[in-house]
Amino acid sequence: MEYLLIIVGTALMATAITSCFDAAGLVTGGFSGISILVKAGTKSLYGNGIPLWVTNLVLNIPVFLLAAKIKGIAFVKKALLGDLSLTIWLAILPAWKLSGDFLLVALYGGLLQGIGIGLVFLGGGTTGGTDLLAAIIQKYLNHYSIAQIMQFIDGAIVLVGMYVFGVQKALYAIIAVFLVTKVSDSMIEGLKFSKQAYIITSKPQEISSEIMEKLDRGVTGIHGKGMYSDQDKLLLYCVVGRKE
Repeated sequence: MEYLLIIVGTALMATAITSCFDAAGLVTGGFSGISILVKAGTKSLYGNGIPLWVTNLVLNIPVFLLAAKIKGIAFVKKALLGDLSLTIWLAILPAWKLSGDFLLVALYGGLLQGIGIGLVFLGGGTTGGTDLLAAIIQKYLNHYSIAQIMQFIDGAIVLVGMYVFGVQKALYAIIAVFLVTKVSDSMIEGLKFSKQAYIITSKPQEISSEIMEKLDRGVTGIHGKGMYSDQDKLLLYCVVGRKE
């Protein structure tokens, strides 16, 4: 199941990269962003430019070798699966220009890539790239977090994209980056994290029975007092999945 999530997730990511971001010239950071820049910069030398999958693979090879040496094979095992899967999808999926409207491209591309990244993370993997590079750098600059280093690297890539494709496209790319982060975070939190709920009710027995029977969740009763009504009440406390 985990491997299936990684494969499906990378397929969605590849679709977003080829049919949305690359087609519209939106650089959203990561090695995929560098691949888009390289393709655009080599069009005059190499037909349609160096394919995205080639640059993605070439960039990741030294990063994976370095990560395996520093962090160990176990650290890069699932990241390797994610990167190989993404590279294959980039190579075989046809590229469609979904829309000429940059806002629509940013929204739908961000949505697709966000869902894809969320599925990959839920499968326990990554796709290598800047997150793996940031993990290596963090070993030597441990006063910075991996997230901070990733933000710096991706920010630099977006700035280069601004220089190549213009300010307007870079601003749309930032919208896509924001959406990717929000969607992927929401998927991970919604599927893997739990929420605690406090329920104030005059019918604690009925509600607790429903929660225990229909959601199969435990409930704890806490005695409390309504300060406005001056009445004793039973406060129900339970921990449930976000969707529940």
